[in-house]
Amino acid sequence: MKVFVVDDSRLARAGLVRMLGAHPEIEVVGEADHPDTALPLILASEPEVLFLDIQMAGADAFDLLARLEEHPRIVFTTAHAEYAVRSFDFDTVDYLLKPISQERLAQAIHKLGARPAARTLEAARAPLDPKSRIFIKDGERCHMVALASIRCFESCKNHVQVQFDNQHAYLKKSLNSVEERLPAGMFLRVSRQHIVNLDAIVSISETLGAGYLVTLDNGARLEISRRNAALLKDNLSL
Repeated sequence: MKVFVVDDSRLARAGLVRMLGAHPEIEVVGEADHPDTALPLILASEPEVLFLDIQMAGADAFDLLARLEEHPRIVFTTAHAEYAVRSFDFDTVDYLLKPISQERLAQAIHKLGARPAARTLEAARAPLDPKSRIFIKDGERCHMVALASIRCFESCKNHVQVQFDNQHAYLKKSLNSVEERLPAGMFLRVSRQHIVNLDAIVSISETLGAGYLVTLDNGARLEISRRNAALLKDNLSL
């Protein structure tokens, strides 16, 4: 299990890495002392789990998570109990209060090991039928939305905004997990942030730079790369 540790205290970070070394199923693939230095290292090492301090000099853990399109599973390590409720807005496995004991760390690692089977079952779910309706619970509101009426899915931090008819709602999922369930030939991932319904596309136009603009039937315009524009044209051509 690939783990990345972020903590602005050198001693706390070194102590946690040492404690993690007692668990052979854990591979520490990197560490950092600040969200700014952590971000590129996390993107490069692609850890499965973040052990993440909350309060750091000039920033906090939530700043870092807001900049990650896809979130690894998270174990928060902090001296501050008051962030516990907010922490569970993310894929939080455990919340460890400092000082962390070996016994408490072992419990968190056990929880990490208990989750993958459930995720595998979720990932194996069959793609939706194009005539499906999907249930979206967005805060106090609930929607039953015809898949064909959805124009676009947009990644928004740790949620996905679903744009349909003249409304929008939010799913607490990643864009990758949404993409896995969508029927082939009906939707296309046109960027890291957007999946569009091919039937909602009105036009594709070249910009002054190296990219393109896709215009949807509600007037929304999405920037996409030249590569994705070529892929989109292939999907829309005879």
